[in-house]
Amino acid sequence: MSTRSPLRRRLERIGIGLTAVLAVAMVGLLAIDALRSYPVVDVIYEQARIAGWWLDHYLGTNVFYHPFMWRSIATGILIGVVAPLVGTYLVHREMALIGETLAHTAFAGVAVGLVVSSMTGWSGSLLLVALVVGILGALGVQWLAERTDTYGDVPIAIMLTGSFAVGTLIISYGRGMTGFNVEGYLFGNISVVTPSGARLMAVISVVVVLVTVATYKQLLFITFDEQAARVARLNVTWYNTLLIVMTAVVVVGAMQILGVILVAAMLVVPVATATQVAHSFRETLTLSILVGQVAVIGGFALSISQGLPTGGSIVVVAIACYLLAIFASSRSTAAISTH
Repeated sequence: MSTRSPLRRRLERIGIGLTAVLAVAMVGLLAIDALRSYPVVDVIYEQARIAGWWLDHYLGTNVFYHPFMWRSIATGILIGVVAPLVGTYLVHREMALIGETLAHTAFAGVAVGLVVSSMTGWSGSLLLVALVVGILGALGVQWLAERTDTYGDVPIAIMLTGSFAVGTLIISYGRGMTGFNVEGYLFGNISVVTPSGARLMAVISVVVVLVTVATYKQLLFITFDEQAARVARLNVTWYNTLLIVMTAVVVVGAMQILGVILVAAMLVVPVATATQVAHSFRETLTLSILVGQVAVIGGFALSISQGLPTGGSIVVVAIACYLLAIFASSRSTAAISTH
């Protein structure tokens, strides 16, 4: 039985409702940006830029008029939704490091794309290469977990170190090549967010949310009692693979803002914050998304006002929320029910 007060439930519903509206608005904004060559959409696009100019005027900033900032902020908002959404399952399955592992795998994919681009003049999307390599890495981790008798986190450690080693070799090989610049992907940079990258994040977000909603009960079942799920003849391998592939695609999208080094933080820290105060899995899911939004919006505000790196600012705000939740919580460990 939930111990939440009616006021708390109401506030959580309002918060998640506003987050949903904001996320839909960001997807719409990216759609307008992508379709602005069409006459009617072009008018909406220009009106949006005028609105951004007025917002800059009243706030004393030079941010909201520029389309690249729209794309960066929209991408960040969407990361604040899907990263904690997927991360909630990972944290409760004690797989927090999988995000870091897949980030390194995707980074190796970016390095491969950069080398190929520098050598051949290929102008394709580096994020698509990273997405393919990240998914292959996710399937590799799942294959190792299913086919070996090692402890649960050993395949993750092998893939993390192996992909980082491959990435290091590729970076060393590519040094000195024209156009070979990996720093933005290592540390995150709003200038790394290209129009195609922002649209990819929008597609990833919609797909991940829809898949999670459609498979919520199955993912919940395997999260808390995988053996019982097998006895109930649930295809556990399929759902495990689905979860790890969703993690891979979220990591690739989030890597644009947060970089390889910090991307795992948005999978873990908002969830850790929510578990300090939540009384059920569903409430943890809700609160982790709300904390993710506070971290992203607060991080962007800190970054813009103080001229600081965006990725680091987002993670610092997220950790501040975590520390605040620890002080505010009346228990040292979270007692989470499966409801």
